[in-house]
Amino acid sequence: MAKSMLIISRQAPWAGPAAREALDIALAGGAYDLPVSMLFLDDGVYQLADAQAPDTVQQKNLAANLQALPLFGVDELFVCAASLARRGLSHAALAVAAQTQTDEQLRELLPRFDLVVTL
Repeated sequence: MAKSMLIISRQAPWAGPAAREALDIALAGGAYDLPVSMLFLDDGVYQLADAQAPDTVQQKNLAANLQALPLFGVDELFVCAASLARRGLSHAALAVAAQTQTDEQLRELLPRFDLVVTL
């Protein structure tokens, strides 16, 4: 059986290459039928925010990659409730469906995966 992987994305979408790399890893893993899920923590929750304007900072939009995740078998997306609240974001403002997780739920979530990658 393939090992399951959780990718934790903690960086804002335009703060550097980490956000794009996390999505690339998820898409690649999904393409090879590896069970992959993603968790957005800290500034990583900004990746899920609707109505971004990446062209203002001369970057490519990550929305297409986020929308493609289910096509590659990456069906479980999680977002930290506390990270959303600290940044003034609501679950309704997210561009893609993600399961909101409390700190306690996150502690239970991590051991479910064989591999955890943090970017």
